Amino acid sequence: MLEYYGKIYYLHTTGEYMSLKTSIEWTEHSWNPITGCDKISEGCKNCYAEKLSHRLHAMGQPKYKNKFQLTLHENCINEPLRWKKPSKIFVCSMSDIFHKDVPFEFIDKIFNTMKLANWHIFQVLTKRSDRLLEYSKRVVWPKNVWAGVTVENDTNIYRINDLLQVNCNVRFISFEPLLGYIPYIDLNGIHWVICGGESGANARPMDVTWARHIRDMVKRQNVPFFFKQWGGTNKKKTGKLLDGQEWFEYPKI
Repeated sequence: MLEYYGKIYYLHTTGEYMSLKTSIEWTEHSWNPITGCDKISEGCKNCYAEKLSHRLHAMGQPKYKNKFQLTLHENCINEPLRWKKPSKIFVCSMSDIFHKDVPFEFIDKIFNTMKLANWHIFQVLTKRSDRLLEYSKRVVWPKNVWAGVTVENDTNIYRINDLLQVNCNVRFISFEPLLGYIPYIDLNGIHWVICGGESGANARPMDVTWARHIRDMVKRQNVPFFFKQWGGTNKKKTGKLLDGQEWFEYPKI
């Protein structure tokens, strides 16, 4: 039985839920061998994953028995190996793979699966760029794994400097939720940029000039640009058009 909760579809099988498809526009599937997290910056304030975790817990979903407490799911490690259709997969959409309390040994298992499932593209997005960089120095980064950082305002631009030191094929930045003006950034070494506003009941507004500035900066440097949404309390109403156009570009790999 296929069920939909907020941003993620689940297939109910043998008492467990296996994530199949997500409504997050820039990816296709989500894979959550880790759930739960802690707030570390302004972008975390209205975390959709936290709200969804509590809903899933209330519905009796076994994977979320700990609600939004950090939880490692050993039984989910090999899931992508069973997904035969090549897909873009968002890794740990309900957590952060580089959370300080996730042992590198567990991350090693995740990376081993991603390496073996080389018909997929795995999108690893983190706010913990320091740990991303630390981990990248101990592994050979698989070619099918993209590395990205979230930069929600100008106080977190340092994450891009960490990202640029990761030896991978595709590096990307997610300016979502965009909470302030981002000054000019040299995007040499960056292969993709996502931009979007916060959505939900307590969504903080995104100024149109912030989004335009990022788009113009990105396009001047010939980097693919993906505008996800305006967000707000009703994201369907505000839509995905920036100056009358959809921007759904991906890295050319």
